[in-house]
Amino acid sequence: MAKVRLEDIKRRFNNVTAIEDISFEIPDGEFWVLVGPSGCGKSTILRTIAGLETATSGKLFIGDRLVNNVPARQRDVAMVFQNYALYPHMTVAQNIGFGLQMRKIDPKIVQDRVVNVARSLSLDHLLDRKPKQLSGGQQQRVALGRAIARQPQVFLLDEPLSNLDAQLRDDTRAELKQLHQSLGITTIYVTHDQVEAMTLADQIVVLNRGKIQQIGDPKTIYQSPANQMVATFLGSPPMNILPAIYKNHGFDISGQFLTLPPEMQDNLQLPPGQSVDLGIRPEHIYINESQRHGELTEEALGELLVEVKVVEPLGRETLIRANVPNSTVLLNVQLGGDVHLRPGDRLSLQLDLHQLFVFDPNNGNRILP
Repeated sequence: MAKVRLEDIKRRFNNVTAIEDISFEIPDGEFWVLVGPSGCGKSTILRTIAGLETATSGKLFIGDRLVNNVPARQRDVAMVFQNYALYPHMTVAQNIGFGLQMRKIDPKIVQDRVVNVARSLSLDHLLDRKPKQLSGGQQQRVALGRAIARQPQVFLLDEPLSNLDAQLRDDTRAELKQLHQSLGITTIYVTHDQVEAMTLADQIVVLNRGKIQQIGDPKTIYQSPANQMVATFLGSPPMNILPAIYKNHGFDISGQFLTLPPEMQDNLQLPPGQSVDLGIRPEHIYINESQRHGELTEEALGELLVEVKVVEPLGRETLIRANVPNSTVLLNVQLGGDVHLRPGDRLSLQLDLHQLFVFDPNNGNRILP
């Protein structure tokens, strides 16, 4: 096991910069997740750590060893890919033990390790089967087992669950978390799925266009996003963004006005007429007293009149999409499961203004809080 440190890593492909100014340090034994939209540089970072890509500039350390010029096979890392990459002519046991055999490990040690790994992944009854006789989830566990059996210093996982169906993805995600807790191996996990990021990570690295947007634990990233990209990427349903104009100690949203509480007015230094983007999460919007989470004074609430466009009953909760009149803005609202609404209904929504974010529409940076 080892810490991993990146210092100002850049990777260019001809005239295209895939990643730039990537710097972070993963302490020994932690589980970090790289998350972001497609093409943001997640896999490039992972492949650079693995040695499958060469950094154009910067320094990469595994433990205390500089590994920029160390071949992939000598870095003591194990990588699990999106496709399982199993040998179809080998059994499960042979696939799990293949890496050990190539390193000429004692056959008795190989056998013991294969059995132990298979047992931990609930594959011990499948050791004699070939990959074509396994389900997708079982094949993915074999790929994980092959990596675990090597006992590397670092695990690198590149979207390993994306080929699985929803239920199997949830089950395998829980297994991954349990495995990390028992093995304690430094793990770097790449995904575009923000649910995987939030549930698995000790720390999340949010990327966009090849640059780091924010690093933090899941709670911090969710509650205190650095900018609008982070705010809207993490959270399901995503944070609502409302274009507005600042005036008279409040915000004009398509002709409707939100007056800010006094303490928020004191913290917001904007010139009258300034355009802003307001952000608020769906769970901080209510339609009546009974749905408020906690005690909120009237001055902490803002009112918006909307028209319901889409209703999505999910049992325990109901999601609606509502249009702000005279605009193209659609609000996602998360309500209780006992709410009965239909498209076309007009509602008066109450926004918890203490949960309001203010972003600069020009660069997406957070202005408040």
